[in-house]
Amino acid sequence: QVQLVESGGGLVQAGGSLRLSCAASGGTFSDYFMGWFRQAPGKEREFVAAISRNGGRTYYAETVKGRFTISRDNAKNTVYLQMNSLKPEDTAVYYCAARISVQVSSISYYRKEYEYDYWGQGTQVTVSS
Repeated sequence: QVQLVESGGGLVQAGGSLRLSCAASGGTFSDYFMGWFRQAPGKEREFVAAISRNGGRTYYAETVKGRFTISRDNAKNTVYLQMNSLKPEDTAVYYCAARISVQVSSISYYRKEYEYDYWGQGTQVTVSS
């Protein structure tokens, strides 16, 4: 059983930065494709970013491209989300997720919640204007 624990959330002013971390345990981290999602109040959870098993490929939602950077350290069993130039609309609970399967069901599989097998409990990010 894989466990994911996010940290690093908090309150920040618009234009500021935060770095989220997601620590994994209970399996072989380098076997997992990792993603970050977020859910704002009253909205559905949405894809933010994803990274391949060796970190060689990254994927971003258009709304965060150029501001957020996903990375991973397989030696530390941790995936990160560096968030710069934060906006009030980035306010949400941020979740990390792990995907075990290597099967690709569609071109944009990494954007879909159901493609991920394990989820963290989330960390709150609040950006004030």
